[in-house]
Amino acid sequence: MKTIAIITGGNSAEYEISLQSAKVVKENLSKEKYKGIIVHVKEGKWEAIMEDKRLLMNKKDFSFQMEKENISFDLAFMALHGPPAENGELQIYFDKIGMPYTSSGAEKSELTFDKHKCNETLRELNFRCAVSYFYKKGETINADEITPKVGLPCFVKPNATGSSFGISKVMKKEDLEDAIQLALQHDNKVLIEEFIDGTEVSCGIFTHKKIEVFPLTEIVSHNDFFDFEAKYKGLSDEITPARISREETENVQKITKDVYQKLGLKGIVRIDYIIMKAKPYIIEINTIPGLSTESIIPKQAKQAGYKLSELFELTIENTLNK
Repeated sequence: MKTIAIITGGNSAEYEISLQSAKVVKENLSKEKYKGIIVHVKEGKWEAIMEDKRLLMNKKDFSFQMEKENISFDLAFMALHGPPAENGELQIYFDKIGMPYTSSGAEKSELTFDKHKCNETLRELNFRCAVSYFYKKGETINADEITPKVGLPCFVKPNATGSSFGISKVMKKEDLEDAIQLALQHDNKVLIEEFIDGTEVSCGIFTHKKIEVFPLTEIVSHNDFFDFEAKYKGLSDEITPARISREETENVQKITKDVYQKLGLKGIVRIDYIIMKAKPYIIEINTIPGLSTESIIPKQAKQAGYKLSELFELTIENTLNK
């Protein structure tokens, strides 16, 4: 039986979602094959959670003591959204101690978590992204310079966060500065993007013996856009499979596989798009996507014919057998 560390917690606004994802992973691991232990990581304090006990982790070898027994792990299952996992920090540590983990490596995680750098890289590889303006804290906010480039309405978002925290849709030039200030509460870099008017879809992908692309999910927000409430409080319709043509579906799936391979991504990944006039624009790459009951990946896996226990086992075994 292999011992699996289910990594959760984190230092970001996605903390609660990470806890939900870890709970789903633990509940769906095969009890015959794996012993899943949740490892809570927050602000430098790492703890293994055993029933009602929280036991300090030894960071030298990623182990902990329980009743004089030293417990170590065979693999880290990444269920921590945002820093320090989705930006590559934990991967650097795991690489150093030789611990296998289920996500993309440090360099690729850091790249995809930085929306500005990721979009620049995607454009160099001839993938389609929204026109954007990059703003750093302390710079002068010049709406007369920004709005001609991205147009109105536009989206203002923190450069390195997930779950739609700090995102605003700006309709008037006069509202741009307030939207930037909101985004700055989550990151000191801000991305201002053109509004792409189309159908929002999301596509999951993972690797076992081969790379497999999931059916698409169409996202119809009850709010003005797919914000945190729409994602996690039921204020959206997530329709799997998406109500688009077979040709559009296959095109998005092909792009998803191309991105996954060309960027060298690993594990379970989700890429979000908006399709405008039959052209898919990449909105975001999620290298540690949500796995909670409200999340998209579990719904896509079910549509593809996978139980979550199967999805997690295939991901674990593929990681261990590299």
